[in-house]
Amino acid sequence: MTFGRHDTGELLNQSPPFCDIDLFGCDVPLMEAVAAYGGRDHAAGLSTFGRLWGSAAMAERGRLANENPPKLKTFDARGFRRDEVEFHPAYHELMAHSAHAGLHNSTWTEVGASAGGASEVLRAAKFFIAAQVETGHLCPITMTRASVAALASDEALRAQIMPVLGTRAYDPAFSPWWQKRGMTVGMGMTEKQGGTDVRANITRAERDGDAYRITGHKWFMSAPMSDAFLVLAQAAGGLTCFVMPRFKPDGRVNALHFLRLKDKLGNRSNASSEVEFEGAYALRLGEEGRGIATIIQMVSLTRQDCAIASAALMRSGLAHALHHVRNRRVFQKQLVDQPLMRNVLADMALQVEATTALVMRLCHAFDRMPGDPLESAYMRLMTPVVKYWVCKSAPAFLYEAMECLGGNGYVEEGILARHYREAPVNAIWEGSGNVMCLDVLRVLLFRQRDAAEAVFVHLVQEGGDLPGLREALSAVAQALRQPEAEGAARSAVEWLALAAAAAALKVVDPDHAVLFAQTRLAQRRGLMYGAVDLNPGDIQGLLARALP
Repeated sequence: MTFGRHDTGELLNQSPPFCDIDLFGCDVPLMEAVAAYGGRDHAAGLSTFGRLWGSAAMAERGRLANENPPKLKTFDARGFRRDEVEFHPAYHELMAHSAHAGLHNSTWTEVGASAGGASEVLRAAKFFIAAQVETGHLCPITMTRASVAALASDEALRAQIMPVLGTRAYDPAFSPWWQKRGMTVGMGMTEKQGGTDVRANITRAERDGDAYRITGHKWFMSAPMSDAFLVLAQAAGGLTCFVMPRFKPDGRVNALHFLRLKDKLGNRSNASSEVEFEGAYALRLGEEGRGIATIIQMVSLTRQDCAIASAALMRSGLAHALHHVRNRRVFQKQLVDQPLMRNVLADMALQVEATTALVMRLCHAFDRMPGDPLESAYMRLMTPVVKYWVCKSAPAFLYEAMECLGGNGYVEEGILARHYREAPVNAIWEGSGNVMCLDVLRVLLFRQRDAAEAVFVHLVQEGGDLPGLREALSAVAQALRQPEAEGAARSAVEWLALAAAAAALKVVDPDHAVLFAQTRLAQRRGLMYGAVDLNPGDIQGLLARALP
């Protein structure tokens, strides 16, 4: 008996690439959440954006930017200090597309006022889409957008910067910001001895006429290629915020000496650095001694983006997993038809629906807060809650998505390995989990207690009769009023996030909000996805909405 020769190069039972798709149009939960929270009339533009970022060309740029990380060029050929960061062209292309879409400034007017309308929700939808393709380049995008809030402390300085920052142009030239078509802004807060405790900073600022000279260091200086940075330093009046440009007013390179770029677990396309200042030129932003109060204006915005990016990574993981199982046969059946796999993916889809609704609900509060005290209170209380829950949920979720692909999900050629390495950073940056919980406690117990209680009442009204919601909120309120509230804060903040997610989802899809509340609030939940009891109709509905 003879057998035909097997062609070892023939590919069988492999899913095709997941690209050349509309990342908005193929995401029903995102479309419905954007519509529910103010962006109903903008679906066509978001689909155009979704098709661009869902293209094979953009996926390739994301891959190249991560496989060719930035390099620090400390000196030029003649020995003069440059402290310049060199990037692969793919990174610059990603930055240019994000800037052209206004991800760094579309929530502001040309003079730095709030753009109003649904600008936060619409910008968040684009950020959510872009983050599914390449998350690292969004770090300078986020900080540039958020810096405008801090610049409000000095109207004259903001008026100088906004004509350049307010353009939708990306200009990577290493030159003074006032000579450029567009600019980005980075941030330096933490030091070796203090980390999150910025009050322990020892970097000094000495007055020099209308400016200051800053001497010291930053353990993490984010986006060192930026045109200017917001930094904290100790002035005569205490910890103060400063704007430190890359170039002095006379056009010479400022005295920011980068020691090295951080070798990070993920976030490879983005540069993070250690830096020393040797009498670096800077302008004061806000009053001396009010540094934290000044820079905190941008922190809520950066935390908001951390949550959006983590939600986007989860969405991308789910979409890639679903695409794979629909194109893979196992044990004589399509993998998507295997009961265990269907239950796992439906449970994951439910999680993504609630997460997407919650981040869009938060952005809706940012849109409405200037003239609405309740929305302002929601934003203040729920920003750390949402950041805590969404960002800390993402790594485990991405692992589960990888497992749906088996070995194909674990190799670096696929995007899920990169997503998995990227996921932890959003929970660590802009305030780790414990910092978020302490922030929630400050709001609830001390600074804005009455406003926070109004948010609880609103969640009960918004969530209505969702299973377990009232009981969860009552338990949270009781736990956080105890003398030992700090020890119980993680559990309480998680329950508050789940209740808020259920309430947000009810506005988008009431039936799935009931499912989410039943499986997360009313019942004791297993630790793993798929350890829930969903009926076949619910499973089919969730999977169909997740990726039509």
